[in-house]
Amino acid sequence: MDGALLILIFLIAVALLFDFLNGLHDAANSIATIVATRVLPPIYAVGWAAFFNFIAFLFFGLHVADTIGRGIVSPDIISDQVIFGALMGAISWNVITWLAGIPSSSSHALIGGLLGAGIAKAGTGAVVVGGVTKTVMAIFLSPAVGFSLALLLVLVVSWLFARANPSFADRIFRRLQFVSASAYSLGHGGNDAQKTMGIIAVLLFSRGMLGDEFHVPFWVVITCQAAIALGTLFGGWRIVHTMGSRITRLSPQQGFCAETGGAITLFMATGMGIPVSTTHTITGSIIGVGAARRASAVRWGVARSIVTAWFITMPAAAAIGAIFFWLGGLFLS
Repeated sequence: MDGALLILIFLIAVALLFDFLNGLHDAANSIATIVATRVLPPIYAVGWAAFFNFIAFLFFGLHVADTIGRGIVSPDIISDQVIFGALMGAISWNVITWLAGIPSSSSHALIGGLLGAGIAKAGTGAVVVGGVTKTVMAIFLSPAVGFSLALLLVLVVSWLFARANPSFADRIFRRLQFVSASAYSLGHGGNDAQKTMGIIAVLLFSRGMLGDEFHVPFWVVITCQAAIALGTLFGGWRIVHTMGSRITRLSPQQGFCAETGGAITLFMATGMGIPVSTTHTITGSIIGVGAARRASAVRWGVARSIVTAWFITMPAAAAIGAIFFWLGGLFLS
């Protein structure tokens, strides 16, 4: 086996490690509400979420993978060093925030790492401004849309069930949470797994292994879906606690509204090829249902620390990605 093939296998393995850690880090996004409302115990919730993470490729196109592969930095500057720097920048930041229990964005960590490594190689001219602008806008829009939809759903549901027996309403929404949690897990698997697909595909494309046209081979699709689902199975329990109970207390009705609002946001973004943060989206949705009850129901100090992490994720991952780009030159050249 020659050195070039060994390096390719190594980089694909690192990409799948990131995908696994993405599932581990972002398990809270899919299961925090259904665990917090005690509809499912954690061990069953992660299995439920992992299944829908895995089958997400059956429901969505590959527009997000295309954005990551060609819409953040120019495919012409992609090299083994750039991919290594991007992945290690994202993995390092994911591990740091996971250990600290901070629900930061794996998606924006990867994009930051890719930008840092790409700029380290070719300067700012390597940046695809349109794709980055669309992604940065989504940092603000996805939680805002999730917040608005969840708030609207709470108001609609509260009106519809205003005269319902509380125990009857509770039973209904406990069942409906299975649907909303499934939808959110589909959205999570559909958007997040595609980011790793885009990285592996552009790596193969840079080596001339995909022919003249960029595309994502099916083996890459199925492998990435399996890796993120496996990561979700292991769960990120520190972040589950932050997302599920420290921002606000949730009832089954509120959990349903938060998950549904978040799922709709993810479905729209994935359809448009926008690599949004599932963490940002569900955080906005949870804050929305808490604020619908009363502003004081939201622990704004916790929410503020989460928002702070949103702003520092991309530049922090970019800086780490640039460092690993240079380190990669020691053994990948």
